[in-house]
Amino acid sequence: MSISILIAPDSFKGTVSASQAATLLQAGMQEVFAAADVKINYMLQPLADGGEGTAALFHGERISLPTTNANGRLIEASYIYDAATTTAYIDVAAASGLPLIAPDDRRALFADTYGTGVLIADAQTRGATRIVLGLGGSATTDAGTGILVALGATPLDAHGHPVAQGGQGLASIASIDTAQLNIPAAGVEWVLLTDIRNPATGPHGSATVYGPQKGATPEEIEILDRGLAHFSSLVDIDPTIPGMGAAGGVALSITWLSKLLYTTTEHVHILPGIHVIADAVELDQQIAAADIVITGEGRFDEQSLHGKVVGEVLRRATATTNYIVAGQFVTTPPGNHQCITLCDADPEVQFHEAGKAIATSILSR
Repeated sequence: MSISILIAPDSFKGTVSASQAATLLQAGMQEVFAAADVKINYMLQPLADGGEGTAALFHGERISLPTTNANGRLIEASYIYDAATTTAYIDVAAASGLPLIAPDDRRALFADTYGTGVLIADAQTRGATRIVLGLGGSATTDAGTGILVALGATPLDAHGHPVAQGGQGLASIASIDTAQLNIPAAGVEWVLLTDIRNPATGPHGSATVYGPQKGATPEEIEILDRGLAHFSSLVDIDPTIPGMGAAGGVALSITWLSKLLYTTTEHVHILPGIHVIADAVELDQQIAAADIVITGEGRFDEQSLHGKVVGEVLRRATATTNYIVAGQFVTTPPGNHQCITLCDADPEVQFHEAGKAIATSILSR
């Protein structure tokens, strides 16, 4: 008996990376299969959708440097730089991510993307002419103004004073001073990978939908949404474009910045992250070679099927037996998929036991 198994999970945020999840699941499965004398061809393909772990899926040198998190505290963050293509792969989550902020320290109005801007500026000094920016998993709703400040553009109020950082200052911006703008960094080619299709504003916008998980109260959500709407109007960027709400509206500032230099938006590409990554790793070919496909994420809910790793894997893997591993299933996946809920234990035990459960299920088919 010989079986080909593709293990293609997302990261389990705050627990293990996608690569670690795949390796641990394989180890648990192999324990069962070895005892049953079954030959398995494993294919391990960690995935991401523009959120945490996206940059690590691309080839290049890992660059680490000091920067700040969304609350302005000094941290070290990393990105990938491919000198051969002069492309930097940067996750907003690496510096400005929600997992970097303790739940009781989430400051939705204050949090900003300055730390991500530091990574972008550093990449340009190393020769980057193209920035692939993964927009998922941010702790911010600042429309990307923190990135602007890191690149030398200063949002000012009606009196010519710098506005408060983060989303709290968006509604007060009357102009943006570009006298000190880092033009080489601002002028790169931008590829913005989104893990959502939400607009920046409104009932389905960034603040309304994602503000609560970033610590925003109902009153703060209103402030943030008004701020995003005001900023969109100020920079003349349509906030309803799908994906503009990713990472608290980062694409608004990036699009404005590029349009400022080139008078068009042709140097900014807003793309569904999972589609770009799936094509880059030849996911369809790997699925075609598999009998069984295993995917997973920390929490399976309604959003999982819209622009996320699990939903895209299931959409493509229609001719295989599929297993979904998650720490929590808030909703039941459509279709005849096997659901494996992680046990309450340390991560190594959780995934090892999940792998054993999958292997046992496969042998009982």
